[in-house]
Amino acid sequence: MSEPDPPRRDVAALPKAHLHLHFTGSMRIGTLFDLAQERGIPLPEAFTDEWPPRLHATDERGWFRFQRLYDLARSCVRGEADLRRIVREAAEDDATEGSRWLELQVEPSSYAPHVGGITPALEIILDEAAQATRATGTGVGVVVAASRIRHPLDARTLARLAVRYAGDGPGTVVGFGLSNDERRGSLPDFAPAFEIARHGGLALVPHGGELLGPASVVDTLTVFRPDRVGHGVRASEDPAALDRVAESGVTLEVCPGSNVALGVYADPAQVPLRAIVDAGIPVALGADDPLLFGTRLAAQYVLARDELGFSDVELAALARQSIEGSRAPAAVRKSASADVDAWLAG
Repeated sequence: MSEPDPPRRDVAALPKAHLHLHFTGSMRIGTLFDLAQERGIPLPEAFTDEWPPRLHATDERGWFRFQRLYDLARSCVRGEADLRRIVREAAEDDATEGSRWLELQVEPSSYAPHVGGITPALEIILDEAAQATRATGTGVGVVVAASRIRHPLDARTLARLAVRYAGDGPGTVVGFGLSNDERRGSLPDFAPAFEIARHGGLALVPHGGELLGPASVVDTLTVFRPDRVGHGVRASEDPAALDRVAESGVTLEVCPGSNVALGVYADPAQVPLRAIVDAGIPVALGADDPLLFGTRLAAQYVLARDELGFSDVELAALARQSIEGSRAPAAVRKSASADVDAWLAG
């Protein structure tokens, strides 16, 4: 008789860090219902009868639909109470899924009109991040992100604002990113903003290599010299690009649920997580936008195990890499890493 399969450990109990989660995209679907009802904003069937929405954003039309849904959800967020609720609930959800440290990515310009400017918007989010840390035990830092569809000068403004609130603990800005449609904007135009952030001590965490191919990842590494890259999975299509990522030492924030939901890969088994890991590249699994994709952090680890054949030992290694790739305080990283060992031993 063959040996029975070993019992599979609970991935929600695996200590980990969550390094790729967008502010509006972190919202619970129930919270969106509440806010839309309060504002009298009708929601489309994609958020009601058909949630999570069927998306395919690898072409312009598909991306437009994704962006329209995202913008609609963002339009429901108005005022300080809403901003605080989203931060608090993101921390609560992460805490239930084993996250010891969350880096929540936000573009404060989107919420500035409702609270008196980008500075009050960021200050509200940072204050709630500190309070949510105390309430949940999950540390919450903030990544300020510029948008590729806005002018590069806006990115410099955001970088200067981010540096003003830079820190190394909960309730501070820990990183600076660049998000939105990869096919828009010119990377060199945003390089001055990243230099401001670099000199201010922030982690540099731009997106690249999900909607565009391997060259996008290489260009992101060359132009920004980042600490991490959001996504980066398309580097797997070119051995030279994969080697370049490995040599750089950056951590890739891989979001399998996003990759499948946006149509980058037809099914979870095609996500090239195994190729990335085998190349010696550190990985931090992330949920990206649960509001649009329907899966949160623990589900990414389940996918890695059930669809891609990762063992519990390998899942623990991914969790350690997420912790090591974070800007969590040293004490948090040390404690979480020790608890990863305990998860395996248990």
